[in-house]
Amino acid sequence: MVRLFIGEDEMYRKFFKRLFDIVLSLLGIVILAIPMLIIAIVVKCDSKGPAIFKTERVGKNKKPFKFYKFRSMRTDAPKDCAPRLLHSEDYITKVGAFLRKTSLDELPQMFCILKGDMSIIGPRPAGISEEDLVSERDKHGANDVTPGLTGLAQINGRDVLACDIEKKAWYDGEYAKKITFWGDLKIFFKTIAKVFKRDGIVEGDSVVTKEETNVEQEVATTTMDGEEK
Repeated sequence: MVRLFIGEDEMYRKFFKRLFDIVLSLLGIVILAIPMLIIAIVVKCDSKGPAIFKTERVGKNKKPFKFYKFRSMRTDAPKDCAPRLLHSEDYITKVGAFLRKTSLDELPQMFCILKGDMSIIGPRPAGISEEDLVSERDKHGANDVTPGLTGLAQINGRDVLACDIEKKAWYDGEYAKKITFWGDLKIFFKTIAKVFKRDGIVEGDSVVTKEETNVEQEVATTTMDGEEK
């Protein structure tokens, strides 16, 4: 098939990916407005502090941006610290534990997507304090793309990969090398399946041994062209 002007993959990356982000995030905000309001009220009633946790994360080209989540930890938890760098089980609230299990704490990031700081699919944004992850991603070109709500690393390990920086950055780099509509669609539906199965979630504890991580590494690597190897 003859491709006019630019290839379909490039067209998706430069135009349609952002269009889909805007449309889907708007729909999500409208449809989930009442559930998000209920979650915010429950978070406020469960523990002292704001319903929304605001911090800075590393965005495209390592530019910081404001990042939002429903608060899942007490207000005395260390600020701007990635979960893998602290014992979050010491600070997580009862409601916060449920929100993390179900990934409902991530819903406010739809506003980040609408603003253009994030995409629905892309490498998860690193915390400002995660200099090792940011540096490792530089080696694979993963910092050159817009971070996402979920990504290739998440469907190949999620929390279990949290302590394996090299492997996580490699997955992020593989995604950045070949961004396609079908690849994003596959990651989207695989993420939904993993959330329902609670696959790869380490609730309340970010400390994972190398042996545990190696089990997840045996999972087939999902490539961007829809094949598995």
